[in-house]
Amino acid sequence: MPIVTRSIAVLAVLGCGLGVAAAQPLQARIVMQSSPLAGFRHYEAPNLWDQVQPGDELALVREPDNPHDRNAVRVEWRNFKLGYVPRSQNQAVARQLDRGTKLAARISKVQQARAPNLRIELEIYVPL
Repeated sequence: MPIVTRSIAVLAVLGCGLGVAAAQPLQARIVMQSSPLAGFRHYEAPNLWDQVQPGDELALVREPDNPHDRNAVRVEWRNFKLGYVPRSQNQAVARQLDRGTKLAARISKVQQARAPNLRIELEIYVPL
């Protein structure tokens, strides 16, 4: 049984069967966290709703001088500000970015939801 478990873990890390578009090359990664997008309705996300797709790459931009949150990490899609990594989940991400760790992010889920903070989910990972 351990062989099956290892095979499933490898497939999960490589992104097989997780809604990744077939045209995208497989990329090994270590998933750091999965988070909802904070601030959906306050930035560009509502205007881009019909364009964003699961698997789309996102940019993580550290905002150490943000007056509302010293650990703020802005989330961008094609140079448009979508929102932020939630304040309750951004401390480890901010710390790693401040240390120069190369982190990447992608949209893992897009869904119609009454609560705006549940409409886009992002996955933050370390590419290998």
